[in-house]
Amino acid sequence: MKRGRTLPQIKLSDSQKEKLNAEIRAFYLDERGEEIGIIEQMQLLDLFEQKLAPIIYNRALDDAKRWYAQMMDNLDSDYYLLYKNEE
Repeated sequence: MKRGRTLPQIKLSDSQKEKLNAEIRAFYLDERGEEIGIIEQMQLLDLFEQKLAPIIYNRALDDAKRWYAQMMDNLDSDYYLLYKNEE
């Protein structure tokens, strides 16, 4: 469901980018046996940040909504458990 407003783009801090660039470099070296340059690391990270982050963010929102709905269902049934028998 799309809304009329857009959220600001998700941005990583410089320290997060440095850590992820190191992870990308290590992945390429360990899995592919290749050295990857800093420009390529930055390009891959930018691609992930632009394309993958919104997908993960939306998934997290969907998960939170499902959890919240379940908690509201539990609240409703718990509420009625508090009722006393009227004689």
